[in-house]
Amino acid sequence: MTARVDTIALTGIRAVPVEVQVAISAGLPAFAVVGLGDKAVTEARERVRAALGRLGLTLPARRILVNLAPAGLAKEGSHYDLPIALALMLGIGALPSGVLDGHLALGELALDGTLAAVAGVLPAAVLAAETGRRIICPAASAEEAAWAGDRHAVIAAPDLLGLLGHLTGRSTLPTPPEPRLDGEPPLPDMADIRGQPVARRALEIAAAGRHNLLMIGPPGAGKSMLARRLPGLLPPLAPAESLDLCLIESVAGRGQVRPRISRPFRDPHHSASAAALVGGGNRARPGEISLAHGGVLFLDELPEFARPTLEALRQPVESGEAVVSRAAMHVSYPARVQLLAAMNPCRCGHVADPMLACNRAPRCAADYQSRLSGPLLDRFDMTIELAPTPPAAILAHGPGEASAPIRARVLAARARADARNRGLAGLDDTPAHLRRPMTNAELEGTALDQAAALDGPARELMLRASERLRLSARGVTRVLRVALTIADLAGRERIGRPQLSEALAYRRPPGPAAGLRAAAGPPRDRGGPHARPSHPPQ
Repeated sequence: MTARVDTIALTGIRAVPVEVQVAISAGLPAFAVVGLGDKAVTEARERVRAALGRLGLTLPARRILVNLAPAGLAKEGSHYDLPIALALMLGIGALPSGVLDGHLALGELALDGTLAAVAGVLPAAVLAAETGRRIICPAASAEEAAWAGDRHAVIAAPDLLGLLGHLTGRSTLPTPPEPRLDGEPPLPDMADIRGQPVARRALEIAAAGRHNLLMIGPPGAGKSMLARRLPGLLPPLAPAESLDLCLIESVAGRGQVRPRISRPFRDPHHSASAAALVGGGNRARPGEISLAHGGVLFLDELPEFARPTLEALRQPVESGEAVVSRAAMHVSYPARVQLLAAMNPCRCGHVADPMLACNRAPRCAADYQSRLSGPLLDRFDMTIELAPTPPAAILAHGPGEASAPIRARVLAARARADARNRGLAGLDDTPAHLRRPMTNAELEGTALDQAAALDGPARELMLRASERLRLSARGVTRVLRVALTIADLAGRERIGRPQLSEALAYRRPPGPAAGLRAAAGPPRDRGGPHARPSHPPQ
């Protein structure tokens, strides 16, 4: 006798249909699971056997073969426990034939028959909704499954006994409640920042254009404090972005998955591996860059990360997609993030202060910053240097400008950019309510040439500055993007010389010069609460 139950396999953030086929035939007693499953899949037979035993169901002393089709697709995870158990119950007659037609099942079985939450319930529920099927899942994952559509199409069981009673009509499982958004905690406010006008201005520009930003400064300058306030300046997640983020979190097994409004902020420790940042591992899972999709990835103490780990970020940051390639699989995860990083100018952090600098200054700054490759630094649209705000200035200054008015300016600039950029790019037919805004950081090629048309003086400045600063083609592109964002914030239709000059001031010169420029003079000559970025020669 044979039986079939539908389930899923995960490929990236997509659920792929898989059919569990069970054949019970004459022969020596055996229980085999085939179909390119990992260790968790092959161990399912013992969990299933124990769970069925708790229901008083004994597997026949015959040859039992479980096939996971298609056999050439790699299967990972413990969510195959439940569909295997259901297929066996169909095969031995514990469930009536046809009762599971039009259903899709997944869940992990404990030895006592209870069902535990598994990763990937949301992608499975999305697939079930698209194909007109109902989904059977653990009760702990009911709310996650309900986000995909009709909650009445979700059968959420706490254990195998309750599910058996529901399917045979002897009892009824409750319909999952209507999912609801919980209030999110308030985000840190820019009013907490005293002084630092250059950093505040750079953060506003970065938020308006979704530009990558690198902050260099000694300990206590406020780099981490500024970084944590960037999400409060950003617009809410678009529906498509929120769905993608939920799918990523579901695949990553992040527990209870709920749509969110505010953009994610991820700040991994500098000891993180390349697999932790980009994704991968023995069982491929999304990394920090994908968990920050649509939001901010903050790398504090940037040179302390392992160099191969940082180099692995270059391609995902540029393409907005993290690709994990293995001999048996090839998956990709969305990774459209705004990269924000902070670092000290040298190991001791005080190269610009003769009273605190180590005896290797300024050579220590060149050695420390040489840990970062030029191609990685070229991915940052903006680089700023911070100096500590003197205590007297902190006491003299009241609260800084709050996040709300800055965010209003950012939203206005983004709306202006989105309206212009979509007209230039002639983009897709996605419905307006699902479409995410297009930022200046995404412009390239002809679209950027049209949007960033320079007048005569600005073009002349761009040519001279690109030679003086030795800008690469990528560097020129990023300067134009930042200048366009500055023009959007100012409400200008074209990039003028002032906007281009400010954008060039945020461009890091090649080599370790950024940390060494500050060492040329005393701290008071280069910093303070009223510092301004140094502009290139006019």
